[in-house]
Amino acid sequence: MDDGYVLIIGSAGIDVKGRPSAEIKFGMSNLGTVRNSVGGVARNIAENLARLEVDTILLSAVGDDAEGWRVIEHCEDNGIDCEYVQVIKGERTGTYTALLKPDGELMVGIGDFDIMSAVDSDYLRAHEDRIADADMVVIDSTLSDDALATLFEITDRYFVRVCADPTTPALAGKLCPYINKIHLLVPNAMETKTLCGLSQPAHDRDTAISAARQLVSLGTYIAVVTMAEQGLAYADGSSAGFIRAVNTHVVDSTGAGDALTGAVIFGLLNDVPLDEALRLGVTAAALTLQTEETVVPNLNQELLYDRLMV
Repeated sequence: MDDGYVLIIGSAGIDVKGRPSAEIKFGMSNLGTVRNSVGGVARNIAENLARLEVDTILLSAVGDDAEGWRVIEHCEDNGIDCEYVQVIKGERTGTYTALLKPDGELMVGIGDFDIMSAVDSDYLRAHEDRIADADMVVIDSTLSDDALATLFEITDRYFVRVCADPTTPALAGKLCPYINKIHLLVPNAMETKTLCGLSQPAHDRDTAISAARQLVSLGTYIAVVTMAEQGLAYADGSSAGFIRAVNTHVVDSTGAGDALTGAVIFGLLNDVPLDEALRLGVTAAALTLQTEETVVPNLNQELLYDRLMV
């Protein structure tokens, strides 16, 4: 990659993760562990990229509270440019609360990112120059419909590549009008139902490859469908395939998908072949699954290539 930068637009907040020590019993208190860390899908991708030595600028909004300043401090300590992040007085910083299974897999999650309404059309137009000059723009689906319309208007005008993470099935549909404007789209299996108009979400290798191909037929340049412990399916204009996941002891699944997206973007920015970029993504996801942190604290290029799945 040259001396350019990636502009990340989307959620930044706090992850609160509870993991029971045994099978959960509903309707009563359960013993286990509760931890919190800095999170947000867009911010997680930004930190993964920054740790991989990609110049990264974040556009987001946090509250003028202890959590918001914690997010900004953590980001800046890890190489993310937060100069343009809005700090909104009287508002609370976004929070994602996850209840994990004893094995570390997600049972249910609740996201509270109402503050993202501050990342509106006026805010994006105020940063049009930064959007225009970016090597790539990366977004999550916490952006409002108006903000998305403005963003794609600007990126179209300046021919800027956009990578999109659908974030959650409840928000994935926001991207449907823009599928043909997205360079890299990375849904999980459940999100493919909304994006592709399928009667059922992708559930195995063949249906995931089919969903990736369908997204490409709708105009996405590269589609990557993540399938958790199965691996990922992918398609572009010339090829399609499936890459198996690394056999990994799962400590905490939070952030694994964001690590995958970040590492794939890192590969594409450095013009590596798509197959290698995807294997970098699978490797980054496996490393993230092995830590309680949302982003691997010691992630760097050397570690990623040392553990690269072949």
